[in-house]
This record gives sequence, C-alpha cells and structure tokens, in this order.
Amino acid sequence: MSSEQFKYSTSVILYPVLILFTVWLVFWYQVRIDYGIKSFGIRPQELEGLLGIFTSPFLHGDINHLYNNSIPLFILSMALFYFYNKIAWKVIIYGILLSGSLTWLIANRGNHIGASGLIYVLVSFIFFKGIFAKHYRLIALSLMVIFLYGSMIWYVFPIRDGMSWEGHLGGLITGLIFALIFRKQIAKPQRYKWEEPDYNEEEDPFMKHFDENGNFIEILPEEDNIEENEFDNNPQTTINYIFKKSEDKS
Repeated sequence: MSSEQFKYSTSVILYPVLILFTVWLVFWYQVRIDYGIKSFGIRPQELEGLLGIFTSPFLHGDINHLYNNSIPLFILSMALFYFYNKIAWKVIIYGILLSGSLTWLIANRGNHIGASGLIYVLVSFIFFKGIFAKHYRLIALSLMVIFLYGSMIWYVFPIRDGMSWEGHLGGLITGLIFALIFRKQIAKPQRYKWEEPDYNEEEDPFMKHFDENGNFIEILPEEDNIEENEFDNNPQTTINYIFKKSEDKS
C-alpha cells in the first residue's frame, strides 16, 4: 500500500505552484490595483471579520511577509501532496477554515493576514501524522519538518509585536486535530508474506525447495510427477523439456 500511496505525479508540483501563484497574484493586485483589499483579514469577534477566514491566507503586509511565507508554503504543500495525496485538499481547505475560525475566536484585536496560519497547519499535521502512522518514511518526514521548521513553535506565543501568534496557534491546533481525524488514513508499511501472523514455513512454495540440511532443490519430486503427466498428454511438451534440459547442461 505504501508504494502505491508514495507515488510521484504532476499534482505534487502543479498544485503547490498554483497555490503559490494565486497568493502572488493577489499580492500583485493588492500592490498595483487595490491596496484596500489588505483590510479583508480576520478581525476577531466582528461579523465583518468572518470574511477574512477565507481571504486572509492570500493577503500579506509587504513583500518580505510574502517571501517569508512562500518558501515554507511551497515545500510543505509539495510534501503534503506527495505523502498524503488523497487527503491533501481536505487538509488545505478545511485547515484554512478551521484555523481561521480559531483565530477569529481567540484573538483580541487586529487585522490578521498571511498564509502563516496555513503553514502552521501543514507543519503540525505532517509532524503529528508521521508520529501516529509509525511508518518509517512518514516518521523521517516528521523529523525533517522539525529540523527545518521546529523553531516556529516559539511563535505560537506572544513574543513579537505585530505577529499573529493567535493565527499560528490556531494552525498548530488544527494540524493536530486533523492528524487525529485522519489517523486511519495512513500508509501501512509493506509486509512480506513471512511477516504475516499466519505464515507457515512448511507451506511456503519457495521454502519447499530446501531440504533439512539447507540444500536447494531445483525440481521437487511432485513437480517431476506433474511434468511426467504433461509429457504423456502432450508430445510437444516433452520435446521442449528435452531442449530445455540440454540448454541447462550446456
């Protein structure tokens, strides 16, 4: 199952590029045409601010804000679409909605904008999902995410003015919730036949080719009997068998 799920497709690159392109396109529109759209962020406990739940991930304060969010958004979304392709859009869309709603509820004031809430959703989801899955590839991915973005954990606390720590916290909580909700939708490590609980070595067709001393037997007695029966019924099979044996000896 894991080999089927961890399969590269054009969507692994295409969708993250489209998401990033949309964010940059909105920023271009904001700078060139209508700077006022910047006000359509999440404004806590205001009915008008509910619109920001949908729009805030696409709005940014300046080019530095946009640049700082673009690289992790692209990398994490690629990882999401590669390792969790079947649920990737659910995590992104519902992640925007839930993390935005949490920000609207827990924040005190301000106009919260930026894709950092979604980034925290992805970091949290990928980390916790890998731990819950207990799959070596997903655990490795979790460790890589912590190595690259582990320092982001400090920004879920109010340590810097002008930064939406509430949005970060909402994203972190959302990612953990999704990791629990989608816990059953995980890749199972490939198990070989001999790793199954009901595996019986005596019934294994391959193991039957070894005698009690560990010597390999190319043709088993029962296989010889089958071949002899086939020869009796099909002369052409006999000819083919003779030619095959002569080639093996040569």
